[in-house]
Amino acid sequence: MATKGILGRKVGMTQYFTDNGELIPVTVIESTPNVVLQVKTEENDGYEAIQLGYQDMREVLANRPAKGHVAKANTTPKRFIREFRDVELGDYEIGQEVTVETFEAGDIVDVTGTSKGKGYQGVVKRHNHKIGFMSHGSRFHRSPGAMAMAATPSRVLKGKKLAGQMGGNKVTIQNLEVVAVDTDNNVILIKGNVPGAKKSLVEIKTAVK
Repeated sequence: MATKGILGRKVGMTQYFTDNGELIPVTVIESTPNVVLQVKTEENDGYEAIQLGYQDMREVLANRPAKGHVAKANTTPKRFIREFRDVELGDYEIGQEVTVETFEAGDIVDVTGTSKGKGYQGVVKRHNHKIGFMSHGSRFHRSPGAMAMAATPSRVLKGKKLAGQMGGNKVTIQNLEVVAVDTDNNVILIKGNVPGAKKSLVEIKTAVK
């Protein structure tokens, strides 16, 4: 099954009433028309994909290579450019607009975004470690625990769960349902929550599972 995809901007969350009166929490994603900037083929690029550009950028902020790249699609420089693989190349051509009509209510999609940054956090919040006893003379409360064995390997192994920067990662939530598509306002309503802060970029594509 060919993949469909579009880039959008997370607006926030709201509620949606279905025809039978059911109340569903939804995330509102605004997706103005994307432009196909490039169609990649097996012969020229070694793989098949389409390259979409989203959100216009002022000419003065774009360099000459960026302007030359979008000139082939007869459009303005784009702030965000992403590729989607496993698509039906015959359905796309350079300069074509991809709108929210690509999806319809009932479609199952995967949504990718950048999770909210939470700063430097300890192991309890970052890795869900258990808190130690808070009384009876215990001195172990929110520490990461033993680092390593003394003799073997006498070093901290890679991958040890420690305190550090939390959030700001690329996250994909799978198998979300498209509740409604508003073509007049270029909006897609997706059931549940999606990763990222308000106004952040998200990628919507056909579910892989």
